[in-house]
Parts: sequence; structure tokens; C-alpha cells
Amino acid sequence: MSAGCPGAPASPSTVGAMALPGARARGCTAAAKMTQRRRYAECARGSPSRGPPVSRAALYVHWPYCEKRCSYCNFNKYIPRGVEEAAMRSCLVTEARTLLRLSGVRRVESVFFGGGTPSLASPSTVAAVLEAVDQAAHLPADSEVTLEANPTSAPGSRLAAFGAAGVNRLSIGLQSLDDTKLQLLGRTHSASDALQTLAEARHLFPGRVSVDLMLGLPAQQVGPWLGQLQTLLGCCDDHISLYQLSLERGTALFTQVQQGTLPAPDPELAAAMYQEGRAMLREAGFRQYEVSNFARNGALSTHNWTYWQCGQYLGVGPGAHGRFVPQGVGSHTREARIQTLEPDNWMKEVMRFGHGTRRRVPLGQLELLEEVLAMGLRTDVGITHQHWQQFEPELSLWDVFGASQEVKVLLVQGLLLLDHRGLRCSWEGLAVLDCLLLTLLPRLQEAWAQRTPSPVQGG
Repeated sequence: MSAGCPGAPASPSTVGAMALPGARARGCTAAAKMTQRRRYAECARGSPSRGPPVSRAALYVHWPYCEKRCSYCNFNKYIPRGVEEAAMRSCLVTEARTLLRLSGVRRVESVFFGGGTPSLASPSTVAAVLEAVDQAAHLPADSEVTLEANPTSAPGSRLAAFGAAGVNRLSIGLQSLDDTKLQLLGRTHSASDALQTLAEARHLFPGRVSVDLMLGLPAQQVGPWLGQLQTLLGCCDDHISLYQLSLERGTALFTQVQQGTLPAPDPELAAAMYQEGRAMLREAGFRQYEVSNFARNGALSTHNWTYWQCGQYLGVGPGAHGRFVPQGVGSHTREARIQTLEPDNWMKEVMRFGHGTRRRVPLGQLELLEEVLAMGLRTDVGITHQHWQQFEPELSLWDVFGASQEVKVLLVQGLLLLDHRGLRCSWEGLAVLDCLLLTLLPRLQEAWAQRTPSPVQGG
């Protein structure tokens, strides 16, 4: 699987930086995630959430099926004996229409088909969803429509059919150019399969093909991995994502490491791969526009940019996540929404209620600001003053961070910048974002607690 969907490495749920050395990395990552998961009493009160206009959003569509489960993957995916695609297609269309109506969204700025392995779906399913979105809202002709594709499920003829269905960008789950490592990961393709699919994709979608490359695998060494990256630079398009392996409980790879049949990944080597890899990409003309993502010639992922800017997005399909302000009398609060995980149960709920939303969590204003901070700092632009004021017009970035001695230390160290443009990480700071958040998130919480309450709720 590629890694562009909610829940995957480049998703909204990921707050920390890519690579940190040793025990410091593990401690910083755990602490930052713990801080992010905290819930506040304000959430329960459902105070109004400020933010950008609610009439536009990105839309994520989850195809939950795969040919097999990769050894490292704990995403919401299923290996069925057979797929009732007509029923799945109908439910995806129905839920998309329902959520667009409930959200009041009038313009969909990007669509991302993730999974699972959405390249296993029929192009007609993709076309049906896009047609439904365009009928229920406005999907501009130049909107980014991305499909995740695995090399073995996406021959050139199939990719062309997806293009005819409305897809205009591909994200290819290449992961490695080492056949031994691909077998370790449980991938169904070889390095030659991946390179052939990449060449076909570039021919069909020039300038709009992204590839994923994983680092920090068991027994992986820096030199050979950099050699793979160098090879990829000779044949890739204009977008590359670097993802560090995360050992997830319940996966085959986690069990093998726990039992000692595989060595644990070395975090120091992973940090070296990341640092040297990003330097190589910069030398090749790629802009590191986000912790894990690199682009040249302006080929940024506009869909994922919505996540990092804390824009609204709708999640359609089993287990999909969304964040939007539902429309209704007196409704001003953004909600985090999660759809029912298991595909058969999800389809039953969609057929009965029009959608399969299993959980709705109102986001309090402080929690929303924490997301704005943690997600925005993942990008090289960071958080501009204008962007922050869309979510919090009364408490400025200067108010929150300007007088903090701990923040001043980060500024002096050259890891962080706070100036007329806003708050952002330096190139060096992006690599240790987790640890920066250990200072910045508590400071935001303190400033929020100390603010002068407004006489009007939420204002």
C-alpha cells in the first residue's frame, strides 16, 4: 500500500517528525503523541470551532481490499475471497452524497482513492464516485484526483483506464528497489515490476506520479539504501515520499522482531538514511515541503496539503476518517468522524442510514489549535500569521510563543523561526519536529489557559 490515506504515515493522524536518533526519538515520539491524544473538558462542551470557509473540502475514498496483507501493515484492509463490487460501488456513491449534504460542502478541491489497494477496484467504480461527487457538489475539472497503485495490480492498460475514469495523479507503493527487502515486507512485486509500472505511469501521467520509498527496515544499511534512492532519482517523476518503517503490534514483522527471528530496526541508521536522503533530494532539486514529502517543478500533493493546513476533509468508505463542520441549526463545531471499519457492516449501515459513521467527536477550540500547530509545522511554510488567525483571531502566534524562554532557546539553536511570516521549522528543525512539539504544545496549552475569556462563547 502507498501511504497517502488517513491513518497512513502521511496522514493527519501523524504528528511527529520522520527520524530521531535512538532513545531520544522513541521518548519524544511517545510524549508528543500522548500530548496530542489528550482530551479537554472544552471538547465535551462543543464550543464553536473557528477555521477556514466550510463550503469547500477534500474527499478521501477508502477501498478496503488487498490481494494479501503486507508484513508491516496494520491498516484497515481485508483479503476477501470475492468482492461484491457493485454493492461496494453503490455504497461509496451513497455515502459520498450523504456526507456532502451533511457537511454543506459545495466545492471538492481534491479526491484521493486510498486503501487497501484501490487499483484493484474497477475504473468504473472510480468514475461512478467522481460523477456522484460532481453532481452533489462542484468538482472542478482541474481538481487533483489521486489513486494509490501497487505495481502488480496496475499494468499500463489498467492505468490508462483509470485516467479515462478521471484520475490524474498516481501514488505508487514502490517501497524498495531491493527484492530481498520487498520479500521481507511481503510485497507482491519485484523491483523490476516497480520500475516498469513507474515508467508506464510517467508516460500516462507526466509530472503527476509520486513514489514511496521506505527506510529503517531490519538489517538495512545506509549505503545500499542511498544507492536505491540514487537509482530512483534517475527514473522517477517529480514527487517522492520517504517513510520510516513503524513496527506495529499485530503485524507479522512486529512478531518476527519480538521473537528475535529478525533484528530490530536501528533508529540511528534510520536517522542517517533520512538525513542523507533528504540532502540528496535537495541536491537533485527537490523541495522538502513536508517532513516526509519532496517535490520539484511544483508537484506538491494538494490533497495532503489540505490535511497539513487543517482544512476540511470528508472520509468515505470503511474506516475512513474525516473532519468537517456538519450543517444544521446552531452547528458551528468541527467534528472528527470515523466510519465503521468492517466492510460488510459498513455497507449495511450505508444502505440503512445513508452513511456508515460510527463515531463523532466534537473538537474543542484548543484541540483544533493543537492540530493547526502540529500539522502546520510539518510543512516548510509552517504556520503564517494569517493562517493562524483563521482559527484563532484573538490569541496571536506572538502572544503564544513570543515571550517563552523555552521557545527562545529553539530560536537561538536555529531549529525554529518566529518572524513577520509566522512560525516554522528550519530545515534542521523539520528532522526533530517531535521534540520541538514537546516544548510548543505545552506552551500553547498554558497560553490558552491564561487568556482573557471573551464574554461571548467561542468569540
